[in-house]
Amino acid sequence: MTETFLDLTPSGQKLFENGVVRKCFSKPTSVIHKGQAVSGAYLVTQGRLRVFTYTPQGSEATLYFLDPGETCVLALNCLFNDLRYPAWVETDGDTQVDVIPGALYRKLFEGESTVQNLTVKALSSLVFRLMEELEQVHACNLDQRLANFILSNASEEGVLRMTQQALGGHLGTTREVIARLMQGFVAEGAVETRRGAVIVTDAAKLVKLIEPTTL
Repeated sequence: MTETFLDLTPSGQKLFENGVVRKCFSKPTSVIHKGQAVSGAYLVTQGRLRVFTYTPQGSEATLYFLDPGETCVLALNCLFNDLRYPAWVETDGDTQVDVIPGALYRKLFEGESTVQNLTVKALSSLVFRLMEELEQVHACNLDQRLANFILSNASEEGVLRMTQQALGGHLGTTREVIARLMQGFVAEGAVETRRGAVIVTDAAKLVKLIEPTTL
């Protein structure tokens, strides 16, 4: 039983257990393509999903991430309104996703407060994340966005395991641009780079990069 659904009524739990499909991915995998008909609600139980689109220049740009316990509101919108998915979704390595068939999710939504609350939370979280990203795109330079991304996604030990190519994909730019910006961060003593990883050595310096300059 997925932890998020532990508070279902007994009848709801039975429906869920009989209908849910668990999908496991051991490596990064594309799971939804733009324009695809969505077969169910996607609930992350382990790992992470990345929802992204493409810029006019053909680069990937991350819209938001889905962590354990979260579900994709874009997929829910497709289910409830008979729409096709408007972006692309891929997994991190070692990711598990519970796919709840559309008819089952709609039935649970009608009578289960847990599912209703999950849906509202997904919607509010998406609005917040997209507004935050729009604010960064319009108000921040790319180096500020990169510094913010590193701080927001690094582990407690200050390690972000991600290639510069992947960072470029998240921020809608190229690996070469990321490499140039990263050289500046290294020169400032804010980070160190390793193959496939970034190590935060001075978080305060990254924070200073993000803070707006005052006249």
